[in-house]
Amino acid sequence: MKKILVVGLLSFVFLSSSKTTLAEAPIIPAESLKASLEHERASKIVTYVLGNYHYEKTPLNDELSEKILDQYIKMLDPQRTHFLKTDIDSFSLHKHLVDDYLKKPALGPMFNIFKTFRKRLENRISFSLSQLEITFDFKKNESLVIDRSKENWATDVTQLNNIWRKKVKNDVLSLRLAGKDSNEIKSKLETRYRGALRRAKQLNSDDVFQTIINSFTTSIDPHSTYFSPRQSENFRIRMSLSLEGIGAVLQSENELTLIKEIVAGGPADLTEALFPSDRIIGIGQGESGPLVDVVGWRLDDVVDLIRGPKKSMVRLEILRKGSSVGAPTDVVAITRDTIKLEDQAAKKTLLNVTHEGITSKIGVIMIPTFYLDFDARSRGVKNYKSTTKDVQKLITELVKEEVEGILIDLRSNGGGSLSEAKKLTGLFIDYGPVVQVKDSRGRISTEKDDKQGFVFKGPLGVLVDRNSASASEIFAGAMQDYNRAIVIGEATFGKGTVQNLVDLNGFDKSMKGKLGELKTTIAKFFRVNGESTQHRGVIPDVTFPVPFSSAKHGERSLDNALAWEAIKPATYLPMQQNDLRLKKMSTLHSQRVKTNNAFQSLMGIEELIEQTRNEKTLSLMESVRKKRYSENRLNRRLLENKIRVFQGREPLTTDFESTAEDASEESKDKIEKYSEEFDVLLNEAAAILSDWAQAHE
Repeated sequence: MKKILVVGLLSFVFLSSSKTTLAEAPIIPAESLKASLEHERASKIVTYVLGNYHYEKTPLNDELSEKILDQYIKMLDPQRTHFLKTDIDSFSLHKHLVDDYLKKPALGPMFNIFKTFRKRLENRISFSLSQLEITFDFKKNESLVIDRSKENWATDVTQLNNIWRKKVKNDVLSLRLAGKDSNEIKSKLETRYRGALRRAKQLNSDDVFQTIINSFTTSIDPHSTYFSPRQSENFRIRMSLSLEGIGAVLQSENELTLIKEIVAGGPADLTEALFPSDRIIGIGQGESGPLVDVVGWRLDDVVDLIRGPKKSMVRLEILRKGSSVGAPTDVVAITRDTIKLEDQAAKKTLLNVTHEGITSKIGVIMIPTFYLDFDARSRGVKNYKSTTKDVQKLITELVKEEVEGILIDLRSNGGGSLSEAKKLTGLFIDYGPVVQVKDSRGRISTEKDDKQGFVFKGPLGVLVDRNSASASEIFAGAMQDYNRAIVIGEATFGKGTVQNLVDLNGFDKSMKGKLGELKTTIAKFFRVNGESTQHRGVIPDVTFPVPFSSAKHGERSLDNALAWEAIKPATYLPMQQNDLRLKKMSTLHSQRVKTNNAFQSLMGIEELIEQTRNEKTLSLMESVRKKRYSENRLNRRLLENKIRVFQGREPLTTDFESTAEDASEESKDKIEKYSEEFDVLLNEAAAILSDWAQAHE
């Protein structure tokens, strides 16, 4: 199961030194893990709130009970490497009783399942440590199943031991391929395994209860979440203080911590050395603190190491996007800092598009998030920062430069202020509804642009990708529904739901703040044409030929995501659409990218990464792994060089053995590739908009 946390944007700030750190947390005896009076009261309130206020109002019955049990087991053992089939069979006796346990409440059986998990984990760690004493044969032809989430449960300890023998062998091989000697490997893996055991033994009853309740909430939808009192306190600190952190969205994936998104203007962004889909495998404090191996760590424990005081340094050991485990890594130093609103502000650039000897100017406005300085506005500051104000100013500047069209770049824009999405839409339409909201009672309200008049009436494009979400989808959807802009890129994320934070302590003052909080889905967004942005996202008018299925990304890939649906369209006046002209744009795009070496090479790189991601097994033969890594590295470099040559730059060396590359120089070169001038996708989107603008003449 995928789990996402935001570090920086909804940042994890440094807590006072009086807080207990992970290393100092006490070991909790398994027999002491049990539900408290506070847990029982919280369970009753959560079942009441979800049953009465959640958008779906899913009944807590035997059918949901089965899903909750499955989700709970998945949370504890997602890769099916701890429990035996006999364990799963014994747990199945509870499959129609979990609903009763939550209602009564009587959570003892759920705590007992956790105790079984902890016992199995202790056994697995002991076995893994014993395997470090043997010598592995890396010439033997055998392989490891990478993702076991759909595999059968082991029927006995012998099967389980074989799975873990291969896991340990792979860990050893990966470190061998990374250049570690036998002593370093043994020391590193002993630390990794003992750390996993220590962290499991430090989980207390609150942690277990939170897992139980979240198996309930996420069985209904992936965005409903229970926060324990401690997590609630951290959440309030994050929201009330300045936005300190590194500025990255992190996600756990197959025992590694994936950088899902880089927050514009944040410390990670400003280093110009981190990219989405890079993976964090080690974390060090300060300039010289030892790198702590975090492979296999829980995501929130990784975050505990990354967060720290403002102006302090954290070093991240990075396995680059598309590189297999065991490939060379980079170490990136980041100074933790406040993410300033002005650093996330919209910015513009000008691109010259030449076609058949004719050059046209396309203005690009990049919007990293839908921001609004609420504090400044509430204080009556006249020139408070907001997306719409900044974009309106940029439009005025671009119009003075006589651009033929404007392209709004919303790639990796995860959303933000709904009011700003509405106001931004108002810059490009005369007036009318922007988005509809349907609540859990079926009531529909409409957010409207009531201000008549256009700020910009010329040709408009909206560039989106799989990480454009929420407010980005509202804006892109409105532009498409009004036929006001041509939407370009990939299908968007598909986050069309609204969450609300409920303080459970408000239901029972006698608990004195010990009940925690519940984030629950209370509404859905709908476009003015009546279609939801949920699940499907916004489908572009001109879609880039990406080498992967959209079903593997965004809301569509999340367990129990709410379904797409439609309601009655709002009353609005779209501009006249010319379907033949739109078809022509798609045809011109397809013809152009077929002969665009840079575009085809970029798609080739994405395909290589996707192939690596989709591999089912991993060879445990050292020669095969070395060959596979060398081939992947060479193929990727050849594709990158095609892009460089197309852009008029010198190709990089393919003689990896005899040339010692400077990792920092290579990172700088990657940055250059992603700048506006060398942004392959942005340039193609500008060419599409240029075609669109010429078709309107």
